[in-house]
Amino acid sequence: MAQQAYMTETDNGGSGPERRGDRFRRLVNRLLSGWRDDPRIWRRGVVVAAVALLLAGVMLLHSRIPNAVGNLGSLTETFLPWLGLLIPVLLLAGVLRRSATALIAVLLPAIVWLNLFGGLLTDKQSAGGDFMVATHNVNADNPDPTGTAARLAASGAEVLALEELTASAVPTYEKALASTYKYHAVEGTVGLWSKYRLTGVKAVDIKLGWTRAMRATVATPDGPLAVYVAHLPSVRVKLDAGFTARQRDTSADALGEAIVDETLPRVILLGDLNGTMNDRSLNAVTSQMRSTQGAAGSGFGFSWPAAFPMARIDQIMVKGVEPESSWTLPRTGSDHLPVAARVNLTTSGS
Repeated sequence: MAQQAYMTETDNGGSGPERRGDRFRRLVNRLLSGWRDDPRIWRRGVVVAAVALLLAGVMLLHSRIPNAVGNLGSLTETFLPWLGLLIPVLLLAGVLRRSATALIAVLLPAIVWLNLFGGLLTDKQSAGGDFMVATHNVNADNPDPTGTAARLAASGAEVLALEELTASAVPTYEKALASTYKYHAVEGTVGLWSKYRLTGVKAVDIKLGWTRAMRATVATPDGPLAVYVAHLPSVRVKLDAGFTARQRDTSADALGEAIVDETLPRVILLGDLNGTMNDRSLNAVTSQMRSTQGAAGSGFGFSWPAAFPMARIDQIMVKGVEPESSWTLPRTGSDHLPVAARVNLTTSGS
């Protein structure tokens, strides 16, 4: 009798997963039949499709957007990854409009975005690396410089760069970092702390009239390493002037020239560049160095603002060494997140 009852239940449509599967298939078929029977699916959603094509064009041709008016090109490139958030919005609009035209058009910006940033979605970090570096814009108004220094020292970095140092805060950082870093040098508002001897310390002129960049040779166990620390001028977004970055751009060109003239084959740049790797205005630097985040990071590694990071403007870049991993460190009292990287000094990078 029990077997007969089971067979009767099965004959009436099944139970459990089978019945739920049938319901789902019927729902999908009902939705698809509604689309198939609607002659307007190709005529609706033209506006959504047009916006999708425009979005794809902006991402694909971002380097062609002129900087002549308010540095609009650089502004777009600074927040370029975030344009991807419009794709699911357009996709939803296409579904709600029941527009086949819109849904097909949305594929184009999705493909462009994945081509530009899909590589950042994978974890490229490795367990290798024989040398760790870190950099942090500590913020001139940092309410807890001692705590900030303690967290940075605990990171394990052999070399640590600090930007936006004030004259009054330098002694605090020197005292807090002394037990971890035997050597250090400060030039203007930037400083370098190292577990290894520093030589050739000098300010780097980035055309500001005051010092916000420096260079030193670190005597690592694997030989000399040129380390640059830089804090490029801030940029502003103003309603009347757009993205004001002329001073930053001039300093980036000067920094690039200094690195070109570097005689050591292995170079690391640490600092707040106030720009992303997509920003064409940093080409003087980015054209000759590799970003550790792009080469060996996981995710976008956004570093600013610390409360809700939206852009990677704090950079670790290398030339002549191989990046193995890159990441952001926990938040301190600054409005930036510290960033760190581990590199291999015994393997030459491209």
